[in-house]
Amino acid sequence: MIQIRTIETSSLGDRSYLATDGQVALVVDPQRDIDRVLDLVEQRGVRLTHVLETHVHNDYVTGGLELAARTGATYVLPTGSDARFEHLAVADGDVLEAGAMRLRVLHTPGHTHHHVSYVLETAQGDGAEAVRAVFTGGSMLYGATGRTDLVSPAATDELTHAQFHSVRRIARELPAQTEVFPTHGFGSFCSATPTSGTASTVGEQLRANPALTMEEKQYVDTLLAGLDAYPAYYAHMGPINRSGPAPVNLSLPQPVDPAELRRRLEAGEWVVDLRQRTAFAAGHLPRSLNFELGTNFVTYLGWLYAYGEPITLIGDSEEQVAQARRELVRIGVDDLAGAAIGDIETLAHGQALRSYRVTDFAGLAAALQRGPVQVLDARRNDERAQGHVRGSQHIPLHELPARLDEVPTGQVWVYCGSGYRASIAASVLDTPGREVVLINDSYGSAKDAGLEDERPTEGAGAATGPGAG
Repeated sequence: MIQIRTIETSSLGDRSYLATDGQVALVVDPQRDIDRVLDLVEQRGVRLTHVLETHVHNDYVTGGLELAARTGATYVLPTGSDARFEHLAVADGDVLEAGAMRLRVLHTPGHTHHHVSYVLETAQGDGAEAVRAVFTGGSMLYGATGRTDLVSPAATDELTHAQFHSVRRIARELPAQTEVFPTHGFGSFCSATPTSGTASTVGEQLRANPALTMEEKQYVDTLLAGLDAYPAYYAHMGPINRSGPAPVNLSLPQPVDPAELRRRLEAGEWVVDLRQRTAFAAGHLPRSLNFELGTNFVTYLGWLYAYGEPITLIGDSEEQVAQARRELVRIGVDDLAGAAIGDIETLAHGQALRSYRVTDFAGLAAALQRGPVQVLDARRNDERAQGHVRGSQHIPLHELPARLDEVPTGQVWVYCGSGYRASIAASVLDTPGREVVLINDSYGSAKDAGLEDERPTEGAGAATGPGAG
């Protein structure tokens, strides 16, 4: 009996899959931290024969090369991937055998030019093949499709049309009951529009997927209109994956004592405090940045981080630092400069801590009744287009470090969709000459407090990817 196990990476909105017939196994689109796959393989007592990529990923560093090397499995990539290491290149119509499992390759361009999907078939008693599932990568997602602007601006229109036809091909050639297993779309910025659901079939997508419910022009226009900014770290993922990622290192960074920690802060190095946003607001080391360890941690740290700069972590515990390390290697941030673990007062070693106020949208409404205040909106353009706090200044979080001089000195209240991005922005803004107030609240409360502009900005588009935080 064929079993398919999902390996979810919620922080990046991605899924990998382990399929097994009870004797052998194959993996589709594995993440960098391959210990999760190896543990499953060992638990099931199976032999891994194939590691397959649907495409060269733009949103994470693959673990496929190391996984294949560690297990002796065949590493499979689509023809045209330009991967610079030994692998099996497959093209449309190719077939791979893995025990009782048969994988048929479909060329499904759109997310990239070389993108493929893998149709999983099993042998029947009469010698025929029955379609069980299709691994669709960044092609057919649940109620959406993969974004088409990650290759280059010049190729976006071409790839959008290709995506439309690829999804239609999947629906046309596969039975309605075929289970669909996409890699992206569970909060990933690789999704062109928001996805819906956590499981689906080809038949269900006939009723829910825009590439199957819209005409081609409407689909293309809708997808292109919905595309907004995506994380800056994406620019580094493709080159790393094509050249071959180094073996993963999940060990704890070297310890950093308070004196060295202070030196690094004063030198302007990246020092990232992983603690909860309210704990950081109550007291933190000057010049440190707050990226609370949570679902959106790696997306926004990777978006703001200048690759190659030394990073030192501050954490409450070794477990917290270890989890941050795991998240960071998934986007190729491997060379951590160290970690300081423990109580923030102890780590300060006599140095005065900084702090700022935390409130909600009701608190902002009360402040505005007393007089005007400077308010900063740290959300993305597509969110801003749906409505915003009246009179607020808009600088998306990922643009803030380069636009700090646009934010007036003095008091500034900062908000986002839930408080997560606002907490990062607050830590960036928290410098001498500014009094930061963090609005740690869901944006829906702004409307309840009567703060929302009733005339949304023109050009509203669909929100994409994670980061409603």
